[in-house]
Amino acid sequence: MSSLSRELVFLILQFLEEEKFKESVHKLEKESGFFFNMKYFEEKVQAGEWDEVEKYLAGFTKVDDNRYSMKIFFEIRKQKYLEALDRQDKAKGVEILVTDLKVFSTFNEELYKEITQLLTLSNFRENEQLSKYGDTKTARSIMLIELKKLIEANPLFRDKLAFPSLKSSRLRTLINQSLNWQHQLCKNPRPNPDIKTLFTDHSCTPTNGPLAPTPVNLPVAAVAKPASYTSLGVHNPFPPAAAAAAANAGALAGWMANASASSSVQASVASSSLPVSQNQVSGIKHPRTPPATPGMVDYQSPDHEQLLKRLRPAPSVEEISYSAPRQQAWSLDDLPRTVAVTLHQGSAVISMDFHPSHQTLLLVGSNNGEITLWDLGMRDRLVSKPFKIWDMQSCSLPFQASIVKDAPISVSRVAWSPDGNFVGVAFTKHLIQLYSHAGSNDLRQHLQVSGYSAVSLAGHICNNHLTCFPLALQIDAHTGGVNDLAFAHPNKQLCVVTCGDDKQIKVWDLTGRKLFNFEGHDAPVYSICPHHKENIQFIFSTAIDGKIKAWLYDNMGSRVDYDAPGHWCTTMLYSADGSRLFSCGTSKEGDSFLVEWNESEGTIKRTYVGFRKKSTGVVQFDTTQNHFLAVGEDNQIKFWDMDSNNVLTSTDAEGGLASIPRLRFSKEGNLLAVTTADNGFKILANAAGLRSLRSTENPPFEALRMPIESSAIKISASTAVSSVSPVNCKVERSSPVRPSPIINGVDPSSRNMEKPRTMDDVNVIEKTKPWQLAEIAENGQCQLVTLPESTDSSSKVVRLLYTNSGVGILALGSSGIQKLWKWPRNDQNPSGKATASVVPQHWLPNSGLIMTNDISGVNLEEAVPCIALSKNDSYVMSATGGKVSLFNMMTFKVMTTFMPPPPTSTFLAFHPQDNNIIAIGMEDSTIHIYNVRVDEVKSKLKGHHKRITGLAFSSNLNILVSSGADAQLSVWSIDTWEKRKSVTIQIPVGKAPNGDTRVHFHSDQIRMLVVHETQLAIYDASKMERIRQVWVPQDVLSAPISCATYSCNSQLVYATFCDGNIGVFDADTLRLRCRIAPTAYLSQAVLNGSQAVYPLVVAAHPLESNQFAVGLIDGTVKVLEPSEPEGKWGSSPPGDNGILNGRTTSSTSNHTPDQLQR
Repeated sequence: MSSLSRELVFLILQFLEEEKFKESVHKLEKESGFFFNMKYFEEKVQAGEWDEVEKYLAGFTKVDDNRYSMKIFFEIRKQKYLEALDRQDKAKGVEILVTDLKVFSTFNEELYKEITQLLTLSNFRENEQLSKYGDTKTARSIMLIELKKLIEANPLFRDKLAFPSLKSSRLRTLINQSLNWQHQLCKNPRPNPDIKTLFTDHSCTPTNGPLAPTPVNLPVAAVAKPASYTSLGVHNPFPPAAAAAAANAGALAGWMANASASSSVQASVASSSLPVSQNQVSGIKHPRTPPATPGMVDYQSPDHEQLLKRLRPAPSVEEISYSAPRQQAWSLDDLPRTVAVTLHQGSAVISMDFHPSHQTLLLVGSNNGEITLWDLGMRDRLVSKPFKIWDMQSCSLPFQASIVKDAPISVSRVAWSPDGNFVGVAFTKHLIQLYSHAGSNDLRQHLQVSGYSAVSLAGHICNNHLTCFPLALQIDAHTGGVNDLAFAHPNKQLCVVTCGDDKQIKVWDLTGRKLFNFEGHDAPVYSICPHHKENIQFIFSTAIDGKIKAWLYDNMGSRVDYDAPGHWCTTMLYSADGSRLFSCGTSKEGDSFLVEWNESEGTIKRTYVGFRKKSTGVVQFDTTQNHFLAVGEDNQIKFWDMDSNNVLTSTDAEGGLASIPRLRFSKEGNLLAVTTADNGFKILANAAGLRSLRSTENPPFEALRMPIESSAIKISASTAVSSVSPVNCKVERSSPVRPSPIINGVDPSSRNMEKPRTMDDVNVIEKTKPWQLAEIAENGQCQLVTLPESTDSSSKVVRLLYTNSGVGILALGSSGIQKLWKWPRNDQNPSGKATASVVPQHWLPNSGLIMTNDISGVNLEEAVPCIALSKNDSYVMSATGGKVSLFNMMTFKVMTTFMPPPPTSTFLAFHPQDNNIIAIGMEDSTIHIYNVRVDEVKSKLKGHHKRITGLAFSSNLNILVSSGADAQLSVWSIDTWEKRKSVTIQIPVGKAPNGDTRVHFHSDQIRMLVVHETQLAIYDASKMERIRQVWVPQDVLSAPISCATYSCNSQLVYATFCDGNIGVFDADTLRLRCRIAPTAYLSQAVLNGSQAVYPLVVAAHPLESNQFAVGLIDGTVKVLEPSEPEGKWGSSPPGDNGILNGRTTSSTSNHTPDQLQR
């Protein structure tokens, strides 16, 4: 049999094992003789199934093959003989002696005679050699040890004792690839192909109409065993954002494999199409929702192997535990246990949440419906907003009735969005409210949504503080109470997830539109836990009947149905790195439970002990530092090490805590907020937390520039506020994440102090603590790694991308060659993400193929390279003056080419809802809207006068923004592809309106960074108006700008310059906060060389806001991160009063319009 045929047998064995065809598996093992299943052999020996033991052995060896085989059979038959004698079944003993043991008499007649004599003994243990024979079970175990040694030593078993290492469902994957390849070859591919057989090649029958442009969800057949494969999944080369989270049920495959009978989906035939990269499931019976649009299939990427191990049922503890190796020792001092702050809220504290970036900002929700934002360092309330219904008439009638007759409304949950731009508040009756914290000077329009319709409200002016939240949204979300609220990012779109007494889970976008409504619980839903693994988004939910369910964003029902310990109120949380899942709750009888779950099996992996016998309420918990758990109980806080069952330590926080304290860790785990019995809360801190609190006790320069009492805002003639917008949305006056804009020399985020400082106090602080621009000019001042095999002076790096998963970097050179680097997952880098502290690997497929663009007949000096990567990192599309090539990122093979010149392609961007639709900017100034699936240009947009240099989609605004070498910005509707508006950027006096103009959307999908070699500018894309005065190169950064981009959280702007300098700017104000000189990242040899080396492109890490990479003119790629002690690029610059630190700060100043020309 050929080696490929042999491998096919292994694939069939794997398939049969996954499908639980146990008898067939072992029959094929025996008949093929390729794999001796030692585990199965041991089970049969221990069970005493001697006939099956010998039949299985016969597939691999015979008695007389060699001395090892003879000894194996003799030991088995001898044991069978002794057991018959031990049962006093001498008739059976004689039968075994004659039929089974007689064969050995030829080789050792004396031994056979001795065995025969045992029949004459009443107890064979009277024989001296058998005197130590114990019970049957022990004897079988001892014999097994000997048999394993003999089998391992037997040459006939060589290479048959280990099963090959295969990815899950490998045979099915190969079939999927074949089916999808057949579908790609169809002359008339249907959007929803129905494959009913594998016996003949697939071919779509012609349709009478055009291909369906809208998403199509195939039904999932619920059957116990697949009689045939279901319809081929409607896959596309780049799954649409709308289907990314609901791609299939693979994210919960391990849980589904063991779902109980009450599960809404138990055993389903998976789609026969090849899954997208994260969607490999463990067996064909797991349900799958195919992507929404037809086309080519995304192939499985090896980068997700670790994810798949976590999601499928796995044979080893190592696979299912997924505990990242500890990189450093810990101590009890890491726990925040020192009382640092005690504050009085005034009403019982129900919920708390720390700002994700600025850990001294704490959001508090109270029993009286009030929400408060505290600055813990200043011990001051920044914002306090009592509960208010903005438009009662727009609310549902049940809510209006409940308001009249029921008790006052309380807060049930407060939460920051992951980027810190929004605050979500859930209430005990019907409502959720969403407050903006985006930092705009203009008051956003207030919306209230009730019954899913929006109405405009008048602007609201906060009379208490210049710093406040404008209400962005109010939703009548649930009938009854809203029990929990959380933010999630399905399809990379920020959404709000809620649950309530109406037994439902709902998902809302930021306009108040309901995206999903999950039904299936039989009791009020108590809590929700949105999470993601790589790009797969899902939600865990728990109800007050103790049921745990899990949902994908696909309206296909719950994927699992399990019982939480205690069968009552339970909360679920992941560790900070997302690798471990925990739950904590209390039963109706008062018994509390804290457990860790085995995600792969849906079982409890560890139960933590140390609770009091009966609790008076539902205990709450939190996790921190990927190492500790904390629970509030019995007027104290108890801590556990995640890897130990017993309580590690506890604290009563100097007394006064609530009987069941509510608690919340800061993101870094340095601070812990706990509630007190007197309607307040305490902040516990470790050493690092104490330092952070002390650093904000004396606010930095910008926070004290102009202290303004709350009454000042009421004075309309006040010079200080004459040009201030009605309200400023900023909260963090001194936040390094979002510094406040300066208007007419006044910092509008300055707030009323409980003890106002005089100007003398301010002057003292200004003199003693001046702000300084961070300057990095030497090697070692930041973390740096040069990517191996990247230097190529003949091919400068012209385009640079991080993979969306953050594990690799893709560079396109001017020669048309693309290179990929990946970071290994190891002890030094357990996350496997890109980092400047570990050198990555230059990755190539086994074939050695190199991704090279079509450059036939191309003048590389004049070519404009362009590149775009699919959202799941499976495909890359690029061009270098020739045809656009589609590469498979797994194999580097060219899948197809299209759009041959002329004109040549100059920029590529994917449609946010349908990744089969690509916007292609062209050399002739047009934009082609191209459908990959049907190989057709759907629309051609005209409006620019020179080549297209930038394209960016906004899913929130439903627009495409284009930029060109004519310094023009155009806005296009992505519904009709009609042009809405065009504006020309302002060019400094004396500069020609030439060069590339690039556009990048802020994470809010409204603001937009515009980059030109002469300037950086921020626009409001909804109006196409500039909302920040431009920054132009000057002083230490006087060279032309070569490239710029937002950081992943849109808090920073990274800009590179043609003299080698790199600038890190505050994204809100475009004020420079850090300069990185070329001497910090270039060697002395390069600096002294004849060629001037500088970055042409910059890319921001998709997950780490302080990491970026630059591609240099000499072909080198470098990754930079701040040094460990700081962890960030400088600090937020203060407001510009013209003088800072004794010198004119023109390098951080905004320029007035008279310096610019159109």
